Amino acid sequence: MRIAIDGPAGAGKSTVARAVAATLGFTYLDTGAMYRAVALAGLRGHPDPAGATIELGDGVRLDGEDVTTAIRAPDVSEQASVVAADPAVRRALVATQQALMRSGDWVAEGRDIGTVVAPDAELKVFLVADPSERARRRAAQMGADPAIVEREQAVRDERDAARQDSPLRAAPDAVEVDTSGLSIDEVVAAIVALARRLD
Repeated sequence: MRIAIDGPAGAGKSTVARAVAATLGFTYLDTGAMYRAVALAGLRGHPDPAGATIELGDGVRLDGEDVTTAIRAPDVSEQASVVAADPAVRRALVATQQALMRSGDWVAEGRDIGTVVAPDAELKVFLVADPSERARRRAAQMGADPAIVEREQAVRDERDAARQDSPLRAAPDAVEVDTSGLSIDEVVAAIVALARRLD
């Protein structure tokens, strides 16, 4: 089974997807980490960022170096949204993601899993949340000012939704889950229940 979890920044995708995968015994695929790694490679002057070797497992490795923490830096987050709009980068990473998900049970999260990477996934979920709550969550993660994060988030949301290649949008058959005011455990339980109904 493949579960696709999409949504904007700060909706809780990574935390929820990781927990759903652990609960169901599935493999977790953090596609956002792949774009962040490409962004970091570019910021470091890599001659072909999309061609850098990215390994996902307990952490994230870029050309053999553990960059699990480095890819969460604010400048990398901002650049990841920029590189994600590059059609060449998207083609390269989508091909890798699709190859990974051809066999086995997966929970993949990102912004185009249900629409592009795995449009035939058995379960598609689109997470949403109030913009202010999303900004508060990200600010808490980064130790930043929520007002600044919310302004930057609005720019990123617009860029993600307006890009020509794989824009952020819910798949027609996705189940929308509003995480505003819900605990992580409540969101995870809702998605796990949906998956078990399909099993």
